[in-house]
Amino acid sequence: MNIGITGVSGLIGRRLADLALRRGHEVVAFSRTPERSLPGCTMRKFSVEAPPDLKGCDAVVHLAGESVLGVWTEAKKQRIVQSRVQGTRRIAEAIAGMSHPPEVLVSGSAIGFYGDAGESQVLEDAPRGSGFLPETTEAWEAEARKVTRSRVVLLRTGLVLAANGGALPLMARVFRMGMGGCLGSGEQWAAWIHVEDLARLILFCIENQEIAGPVNGTAPWPVRNSELTRMLGARLKRPTLFKVPGFALRWLGEFSHELLDSKRVLPGVATGHGFPFGFPELPGALANLL
Repeated sequence: MNIGITGVSGLIGRRLADLALRRGHEVVAFSRTPERSLPGCTMRKFSVEAPPDLKGCDAVVHLAGESVLGVWTEAKKQRIVQSRVQGTRRIAEAIAGMSHPPEVLVSGSAIGFYGDAGESQVLEDAPRGSGFLPETTEAWEAEARKVTRSRVVLLRTGLVLAANGGALPLMARVFRMGMGGCLGSGEQWAAWIHVEDLARLILFCIENQEIAGPVNGTAPWPVRNSELTRMLGARLKRPTLFKVPGFALRWLGEFSHELLDSKRVLPGVATGHGFPFGFPELPGALANLL
């Protein structure tokens, strides 16, 4: 199968491309800098300015977008919205103009769609929350839903844990310095997933023709922030005495909600279709990555 991947230079895209190649698929890697080739991949241009050339792709995985990590200034928020909404719009436009569209589009999304869910267990049929990221995610998904000639999967990803990118190396660095601790009350739920499981889940969605619509890209056992803190400290053999009060995170702007809001998000579609998680629980994932 020929699989097109946007955002291929990112954390998830790199792992997905590697896994797809190892499984014998052909990979068309879409990048803003296609002159920088990736081993084993055919390179093509991706830009929010024009529809990409998806010719020959049996499946498309759209992962490109501005990172949400960092201080959410107004300029940062604008880049987050533009990269996701306009980027997905260009994918939909490209598919609409094809004589032979791809069989499936897996369009990246986020569990930020649900907002602060408190103690509720959240499945894919839960309503949208309120605030910047839920509203942005809804607009982002709306562009993917315009695709009518391909099966569409909306992959709502949680906290992706990886050894060489994302939040985990930053967290581990702080904990190794002995400065690790809970964020806010520590009672908020964190929905996470090992990057290898996420890459496998994407291919699972591509191969399983019964899967369409929202899919939570999270492990089946979310943890509270206090549990994550304790497990990470134990793994690194460091104390976790510090506690960061919620107000101290407000300098991050609305990104502080992503750290303090509670998201007990469960992978209802994945487990319902029998997806075999390699790392269903956090201690095993941390042992593998650290």
